[in-house]
Amino acid sequence: MNQAIDYKNIWKVSYPIILSGVAQNIVNVTDTAFLGRYGMVELGAAGNAGIFYMVLMMIGFGFTIGCQIIIGRRNGEGNHHKIGELFNSGLFFLLPISILLFAFVKLFMPQILSALVASDNILQASIDYLSVRSYGLFFAFFNFLFIAFYTGTTNTKVLTKATFIQAGVNVVLDYLLIFGKLGLPELGIKGAALASVISEIAALLYFAYFTYVKTNYKKYNLFQKLDFDWKKQLEILRIAAPIMLQYFMALCTWLSFFMIIEQTGEVNLAISHIARSIYMVVMIPLFGFSSAASTLVSNVMGERRMAEVPLLIKRIVVMSILATAIFLPILLIFPSEVSSIYTNDVNLIEGAVKILPIICGAMLFFSIAFITFSSVTGTGKTIITLGIEFVSITIYLSFAYLFALVLDLSLASVWCSEFIYFSFMGTLSILYLKFGNWKNSVI
Repeated sequence: MNQAIDYKNIWKVSYPIILSGVAQNIVNVTDTAFLGRYGMVELGAAGNAGIFYMVLMMIGFGFTIGCQIIIGRRNGEGNHHKIGELFNSGLFFLLPISILLFAFVKLFMPQILSALVASDNILQASIDYLSVRSYGLFFAFFNFLFIAFYTGTTNTKVLTKATFIQAGVNVVLDYLLIFGKLGLPELGIKGAALASVISEIAALLYFAYFTYVKTNYKKYNLFQKLDFDWKKQLEILRIAAPIMLQYFMALCTWLSFFMIIEQTGEVNLAISHIARSIYMVVMIPLFGFSSAASTLVSNVMGERRMAEVPLLIKRIVVMSILATAIFLPILLIFPSEVSSIYTNDVNLIEGAVKILPIICGAMLFFSIAFITFSSVTGTGKTIITLGIEFVSITIYLSFAYLFALVLDLSLASVWCSEFIYFSFMGTLSILYLKFGNWKNSVI
């Protein structure tokens, strides 16, 4: 099967991932909006604790991205029977990892957070959130593996329905459990965490149903040989380990950024989490196209069509910029209206409005930087992406710390660090694709 690199096929692979991103961000927006009306402390705590949780999740997510890249290559080669072996090996890796991370949260979470959080109120609310949210690790990891399988085989339509099921369950339960409606207890921040866990279970049940009933699992050799294979584990880890560390570092960076802001006050932290939620909405098309970039690059390289990869990347960049640009006029023309979705507090709205123009500018940089970066990942040269991430993160956090805690600049000025991060990520990725030895990558 030759994977077309025209705009139509790029969109065919990308749009279900984008729609699933819409569903995920419905969860993000409703969590932020409900907690923003429940209390400023709960809003800031759930934001920081949510990033802490995502840091742990990125270990499993990074592993499954490695699976996705190899699945994409095998799909391009036509070696479909080997895809199931990779999937089955993933099951044996993710189960013990999820258990270890769950134990880590339960044993060490309070001590770690107490060392990072200045506010006692935010500390206790963060612990409350993670004490419930940590149960979602088991279900989230297996969802990631199904996503890797369906994305790697370019059968991305299933992702849309699964994530909309997850979003729908989360939105309804958020409202019922945070505020205590329909006779249910008012759980506040714990209610938001419990809603998220149950929604992940719902998504996993749908993936299992679809795979068993709708997918030709025998073609891909899924679940046919459920035994531990060290050779397959090492094959995946060779690609996945740098990605796992890369995603772990990236989320630690987000956590560090917000911890830096938390040192400047609870109000600034709440403002920044509103801005982050808006940021994540604007990123929806970009994440869809970036996932398509890594998958299509891997598939095309599996078909030995290396010369077509640069054109493929250029087309995905163009589509990403155009899709992202749709959101920007809304943020620039109606900043107060957008910010008021999350809170009624005038001070928080005014603070968020000052950050939105920065987000708009940063997204144009991000559209180029992240697509090229994801394309490097798709070549299988994951140790290179790890190096690019490390350099970009180090410089980014240095400037954020300098702006916030040394020079004591405004919150909007601290957010300008985003331009520095994406400039380095994009420049290094483009230089590697132009001059690096990625065409000879073997996975």
